[in-house]
Amino acid sequence: MINKRLLIKNLLAHNDENSFYDKKRFLSLGEKEGKAKFLKHVCALANSNPENNSFIVVGVEDEDNKIVGVDFFDDSKIQNLVNAYLEKPPLIAYENIPFPHLPEGKVVGLVTIRSSGAVCALRRNIWKYYGGAVFFREGSISMPKAFDIELKSINSEAVATIEQHAKNNIELTLDGVIDFMNHRHRDLESNYKVFKEQFVVCWAGNQKKVRDRTYYSRVDIELINEQVKLFYSALDEVTIAYDEHSFTTIEYVQLGLDKKQAYFPLEQVVISFEENGTYQLQSKLLFEPPQYEKKTLHHIFNSNNALLDKLSKGLVLRPREKADLKHLPDTYLLCYLNGFEEAKAQLENARSVLKKYDADSYMGLKEALRILRKVRYS
Repeated sequence: MINKRLLIKNLLAHNDENSFYDKKRFLSLGEKEGKAKFLKHVCALANSNPENNSFIVVGVEDEDNKIVGVDFFDDSKIQNLVNAYLEKPPLIAYENIPFPHLPEGKVVGLVTIRSSGAVCALRRNIWKYYGGAVFFREGSISMPKAFDIELKSINSEAVATIEQHAKNNIELTLDGVIDFMNHRHRDLESNYKVFKEQFVVCWAGNQKKVRDRTYYSRVDIELINEQVKLFYSALDEVTIAYDEHSFTTIEYVQLGLDKKQAYFPLEQVVISFEENGTYQLQSKLLFEPPQYEKKTLHHIFNSNNALLDKLSKGLVLRPREKADLKHLPDTYLLCYLNGFEEAKAQLENARSVLKKYDADSYMGLKEALRILRKVRYS
């Protein structure tokens, strides 16, 4: 069982970027250019490593390897993105790895890529890359190559050594449980559960009972053995259930207009643990967005646009406008889910404006974009 935090440390400590490892300060998967560059690197790493894993570490400064972290990224649909754009797509996983010195909510992203064993190529055009293009790694650079090139693995031994050095042990697991429950989340209700005598899942959050069901907010869930953060949200509410074989979460999102707010189930995630020391993670989208009259939403959409324009120009908001700003990310999301395609671009445009103006609204914007990402790739 590999401790992913140790794996990242070994990658950073013993290797510059090379044909099986790349590092990024951040990923911009919401933009066409950022998405295209990510797919190019995935394609190149898969083709350069047909018999072993390759990696992209996200949240690291390029010059000095300083670990600065990125926001928690929900990876559940990233395989769908890769499948949509790549022929012979590799298996891909994006995991959120906590580091003790990072602020709450910040993690290091670890993208693990496993080749299908066949030549991977772009399925269709994206940004300035043409459908049919094939990429390989030359040192730290992803370069286009001829399609009929032979796949060769030259990194298997090096990657196996790095992964071996990142093996977990009992001390690291116990330290991880104690740190999670007694230090990082000492102000929250914390629990743990051991599965198959090998896997330890810890979770923490504020509990709220509604009828016979317990909901958690400010939720953090981690698979301690591998130092992987499975779920993190400062806003949404989650139900948790488990038996001897699996751990299940259902995430709920709060949406509505004005004071008429309700919780809607968004996604169910089931982690199933096996006797042979492996586990599988399966997600199922449950979301059915609420529907509203187009006339009402058209008025809200125009009001949001005017509000965003006013902020962009540095004008002072009236008290009523400040109140509307709190709901701007959610109402843009509702507009998009009800057929207002332009609302997605407006959400992206609002990112830089809200980040400067209001921290709570900016956090709401990130949650809205996360929900949108789940829905789009399902």
